[in-house]
Amino acid sequence: MKILHNRKSPDGTVESLGPYAIESLVPLDEEGRFTAYRVRIEPNQETSESYHKMAEEIYYVIAGKGTAFLDDKAFILEPGDFLRLPPGTRHRFVTQEEPLEMLDIHSPGSRPDRDVYFTGDAPEGFSAVE
Repeated sequence: MKILHNRKSPDGTVESLGPYAIESLVPLDEEGRFTAYRVRIEPNQETSESYHKMAEEIYYVIAGKGTAFLDDKAFILEPGDFLRLPPGTRHRFVTQEEPLEMLDIHSPGSRPDRDVYFTGDAPEGFSAVE
């Protein structure tokens, strides 16, 4: 493992996964013990409810406003807010009139095809469904 410094996504791409625009900040071959993403959810969107069996997840709100539903409890989000989700925490997000942008970190790492489970239908692009 080596020091990693990126000013933007390592390959410059943003992946569209359902209502999410996800920019991976750590390449798969550099993953180590965590994954990190810049996540954007456009205005007037609601994400599917998901959870992780192994990963602890943290979110830091960079810009915008929205609501996080964590195990059915609502949390209003605005820039500077921090969320810590232990493994198994069901979560989904709802945006209003502006996009919501967050830093999203998982430990151990989670990717759209690993340790992501949905309580309903999985959005397009995710493949680990229960």
